[in-house]
Amino acid sequence: MAFDSDTLLAMQPITTTSELADACRRMAAHPFVTVDTEFLRETTYYPLLCVAQLASPDEGLVLDALAPGIDLAPFYELMANEKVMKVFHAARQDIEIVWHAAKLIPHPIFDTQVAAMVLGYGDSISYDQLVQRITGDALDKSHRFTDWTRRPLSDAQLRYAVSDVTHLRDVYRALLEDLKRRGRADWVQDEMSVLTSPDTYRMEPDNAWQRLKTRVRKPKELAVLIEVAAWREREAQTRDVPRSRVLKDEVIGDIAVQAPTTIEKLKNLRSLPKGFERSRWGEAIVAAVSRGLERDLKTLPLHARSQTPPNGAAVVELLKVLLRMVSESQHVAAKVIATVEDLERIAADDDADVPALNGWRRELFGEKALALKHGKLALAIEKGRVATVERG
Repeated sequence: MAFDSDTLLAMQPITTTSELADACRRMAAHPFVTVDTEFLRETTYYPLLCVAQLASPDEGLVLDALAPGIDLAPFYELMANEKVMKVFHAARQDIEIVWHAAKLIPHPIFDTQVAAMVLGYGDSISYDQLVQRITGDALDKSHRFTDWTRRPLSDAQLRYAVSDVTHLRDVYRALLEDLKRRGRADWVQDEMSVLTSPDTYRMEPDNAWQRLKTRVRKPKELAVLIEVAAWREREAQTRDVPRSRVLKDEVIGDIAVQAPTTIEKLKNLRSLPKGFERSRWGEAIVAAVSRGLERDLKTLPLHARSQTPPNGAAVVELLKVLLRMVSESQHVAAKVIATVEDLERIAADDDADVPALNGWRRELFGEKALALKHGKLALAIEKGRVATVERG
């Protein structure tokens, strides 16, 4: 499967287990492989792996994961090979696929999107933008939303798939060199420990509420939100359908606030699809609401129960300004230092269990955040830029 730009049109995807085993043996001889996947999840809860593409320093290939009779065990063994670094861009979904299919986490890994954020390329930079900035090449993204379940795969699809992982080699090398030069390699490894933890991919219904963008204010509303979100998660898993096919996020938010305890009250929710209350799910939702209302509020997650301190909103806004100042001055994406939720929890608790108060993030931002919160640090404008001023 070795190739160059002149032979891409002629390459064929791997469709047999023996071909895959041979290819993975070759790739296992190298210090790293770049990896990408193409999958379908528009109609399912669990992602369906359609294609996987791999590149070593001297080879690139496309694996047809839907080929009849193919056993993907050699691919999963390569993903688990501790001697080979697996390089992804925005690794979470790719790792989720491997976790769901083989119950293993690729390790060790390197995520170029995380590395780019640590090096100041901005929050969640896209792969094509990163390739453009590092190599100067413009990727053809016309097949990004193609139907990867259709066979045979076209030459254009193969070119697209292989191009992703061959460019990723150059991106990886450039970022790794820059990280070492700037002494930030350990910063990336902290993030990799999160991405390689099984807890990141276990879809526990009781934690499903954390994925919701909906914000609730009262403890009782949160209790209902947790129960209804857990019901939806279990239902989606059982039926293997997207969460939104069961109930949309905004409807769950409305239910949490209104807390309908009868079918008639559920029917009055404007955001609920007409007639939904008459389905078998109507009673299940009412039951989930009742469980939420009956819940002992002391059993709510500790960080969810944190009370906003007086002037808490103003403190959070000041912390946002400080975060942006640190991000810009240190050339690190704000998102990788702290999230808005982190800031809210810091405003409420000096000992909040958040990444921003640990490790390199604490040194870079966390100590300043606590000093600002307690009046030991002030923000000022100097020559048109935000600056910190120590206070006695």
